[in-house]
Amino acid sequence: MNLQLTDKVIIVTGGAKGIGEGIVKVLASEGAIPVIIGRGEGDNLKTVEAVQAAGHKAYQVVAELTDPKACENAVNEVITKFGRIDGLVNNAGVNDGVGLESGDYEGFMASLHKNVVHYYLMAHHALSELKKSKGAILNITSKTADTGQGHTSGYAASNGGRNALTREWAVELLKYGIRVNALVVAECWTPLYANWIKTLPDPQAKLKEIESKIPLGNRMTTAEEIANTVAFLLSPVSSHTTGQLIYVDGGYVHLDRALANA
Repeated sequence: MNLQLTDKVIIVTGGAKGIGEGIVKVLASEGAIPVIIGRGEGDNLKTVEAVQAAGHKAYQVVAELTDPKACENAVNEVITKFGRIDGLVNNAGVNDGVGLESGDYEGFMASLHKNVVHYYLMAHHALSELKKSKGAILNITSKTADTGQGHTSGYAASNGGRNALTREWAVELLKYGIRVNALVVAECWTPLYANWIKTLPDPQAKLKEIESKIPLGNRMTTAEEIANTVAFLLSPVSSHTTGQLIYVDGGYVHLDRALANA
């Protein structure tokens, strides 16, 4: 299937590592020009160079997304460089463990800035170009908004906000032909996830336990599987899909595990 993404300029926040890196590489392989926006120039350039070595295009902009002005400047740099924006993937964020019992107001507010405020800012600043291109917005969100996790109030609240903003924007932007969807991630294997597992007393046992609870195949979702769906949702091929929360999670959130294992 031709996703019709050739030379489409698509911003990917946090696109240098993990899920974001997977998205960048798949978009580039489909002919798009992904633009990584992230705080680490070294990480950004490493991914750009890998994409270019594979014969594709990519670009990067260094920005600290918790800084509102940096969000605006990053979008403006993309516009100056390419003269257009065809898509936005809001992906950057961190599960930072700001829980309820700690009563950490400052930490809670900082978590919102790390995880949802810049989603709004990036969409706002990119909007004028997205109106021209009738582009698409794709928000990466987490199962924590549905299932909870414990000890991560800031992250869970942010993901609830990401989901709500997806449907709010889908309504507000209908008149411009801009589609807005979200992709909900549950258990996805990334370097960050691997590093977390290693901090546990028995990493292999814990990983096996987690995988046993993922109904489809009893395995982790891959970053490439997330990225493939992102590319589809950004493309004109999904032209009548908007306001949707798409779960790419092997059935983790919604399937009845008792029936699946019967």
